[in-house]
Amino acid sequence: MERELAAALEPILSDLGKPGGVQPDLRDEPWREEPQTASAFLYAPDGSGRGISIDLGLPTVTQVVALADQVQEWAVEALWSLRRATNWPPCPQHPESHPLAAVVRADRAVWICPTVGTEISEIGTLTS
Repeated sequence: MERELAAALEPILSDLGKPGGVQPDLRDEPWREEPQTASAFLYAPDGSGRGISIDLGLPTVTQVVALADQVQEWAVEALWSLRRATNWPPCPQHPESHPLAAVVRADRAVWICPTVGTEISEIGTLTS
């Protein structure tokens, strides 16, 4: 797998491994042909898959946030197929309402509450 893609994906997979998440079957199956991109596939327990990709050469925080959005979309579908709560990662301030949102703040990739904008944690450091 492309080194930049693996590095940007690592903190997101760490968060996805916390309670409430679901671990993907990550496969090095490039699907984008553009020379300045890296891509792979995430597969859910039900066998469904989704491609993820990043633009190479961008700042790591930008890549992490872009991937977090893509992985979050995959996680919602994977959790739905398992008949589990789909608001991953759940907002600790509104746990029954919505998931957190990935953004860049002060040159860091962070999860925030999208309703009030409160920073919850850096991506890769979610607590259970």
